[in-house]
Amino acid sequence: MSLQSNLVDYEGPSVALASDDRWNRGGGRAHASGAMVTPFARCLTILSTFSPHQPWRGNKDLVLETGIPAPTISRMTRSLVALGYLHYSPARRKYRLAAAVLSLGYAAIAHSGVQRFARLEMQAFANANDTCVVLGTRERLDVIVLETCAGEPVSVDPMLHAGSRLRIASSPMGWAMLSVLPELERFYLLGNVERKTERDWPQLQRRICEGISQVHDVGYCVLYGDSASDSTLLATPLVIQDHTPLVLACIGPAARMGRARIARELGPRLVATAQHLEEQVSIND
Repeated sequence: MSLQSNLVDYEGPSVALASDDRWNRGGGRAHASGAMVTPFARCLTILSTFSPHQPWRGNKDLVLETGIPAPTISRMTRSLVALGYLHYSPARRKYRLAAAVLSLGYAAIAHSGVQRFARLEMQAFANANDTCVVLGTRERLDVIVLETCAGEPVSVDPMLHAGSRLRIASSPMGWAMLSVLPELERFYLLGNVERKTERDWPQLQRRICEGISQVHDVGYCVLYGDSASDSTLLATPLVIQDHTPLVLACIGPAARMGRARIARELGPRLVATAQHLEEQVSIND
């Protein structure tokens, strides 16, 4: 399994958790509490289908992606355009995200000094180790990248840019995230993954358990590249009080990130960087 197979070049973000019918059948927390507001959930589902690789979507695309009825999609996309969350192109007859979504996303990740401190530590690590360092957080069944820093001078293709997604169940960033989530939340998420993957679930479950065990044993988990031309990625959780869990990852060519170097240098350094970040933010936040 290579890193490239887990990137955002699949159909788009995992939207199953936001679709009201599938959410209710899955026993989500909102359903259990009776607090689900269906139109609101559907609007969020529509917005979540857009990605850097698929910025334009028509109503038919949205129907296929979300399972929401076509008349409802039409009403909601018109409303989202009126509110400034979507932009409509008459020439394309499609929509793309508008500035109001950007302002919401920026507010979500810029409300504290976490990224400011992280950016300094990430750049220093990337420069010292000639790698690319990535900061991410969970978004439903994906890990979404918030920040990327490449070593200077740049000799490593970052591959993962802000907004890129990796599947939480099949990437080290996802395994590291799952390792620190509360048990009930992890159980619920993996139940959704099992329903989506079906026959692939046993093998995927084994990899998830191995990744979580690695984090518990040495503080990080690794996905090695299949060949010298592939990339290797290792990740460690970043847990800061009063913040949603984050993940710090290091990525680079497999030829320069062998097992011995990771065990001796990169793994321990990445864990130490995460611990230093946790201390810095706790003191200054």
